[in-house]
Amino acid sequence: MGEALNLMWDSLPKLLDGAFLTLELIILALVIGFILAVPVALMRTAKNPFLWGPAYGYIFYFRGTPLLVQIYLTYYGLGQFEAVRESFLWPIFREAYWCAIIAFSLNTAAYTAEIFRGAIQAVPHGEIEAARAVGMSRFLQYRRIILPSAFRLALPAYSNEVILMLKSSSLASTITLLDLTGVARVIVSRTFAPYEIFITAAIIYLLITFVVTRGFAWTERRLNPQLKRPDEPKATATWQPEVR
Repeated sequence: MGEALNLMWDSLPKLLDGAFLTLELIILALVIGFILAVPVALMRTAKNPFLWGPAYGYIFYFRGTPLLVQIYLTYYGLGQFEAVRESFLWPIFREAYWCAIIAFSLNTAAYTAEIFRGAIQAVPHGEIEAARAVGMSRFLQYRRIILPSAFRLALPAYSNEVILMLKSSSLASTITLLDLTGVARVIVSRTFAPYEIFITAAIIYLLITFVVTRGFAWTERRLNPQLKRPDEPKATATWQPEVR
């Protein structure tokens, strides 16, 4: 037991280095994916088939195929084309780091766009009618009413997407990246102690997930003040006689 604990403790610095790479990949992918998801979601809710058609096809493909296949097609597949190897994009596509970010970003953008689509359609129609009544333009309605309300509605589902991306980031190790899982596999190949190393990696994943869930819970309470935890006292209105 003591040897196992010592091995876990000695492996912790290297595993933390891999965890930093995991967080870097996820943060960049989520930022890029969020930027892509908003226009895709707006296209998905449009009535023009030339707008919602390509958005639907994009979402269908990336939700309907495994992320591992998407990573392989990005890292191994694009390098098969001579036009890609001779283009200015080759310095990007020949690096596993950027291929992982591209695959993660496109994948999470598809899921996030579908989440936002549902949230946009769930915005109360009365709020939109009120915005029209005061003379807001369509662009102003989206900027001031629809998108802020949709973001608040989508926050719980989006937190699940972030956690799923965190767990899916372990696939980056399949294209030689030394993320948390990749470092764990290297250490296991040297120490032949899979249980101790992967248990330590799992604990790190759990800690990161705990921080993410707590952060989203705090954000949700900040954006929705009406949401109270069961143990929080609720404010009660007291009647006061009118003083003349």
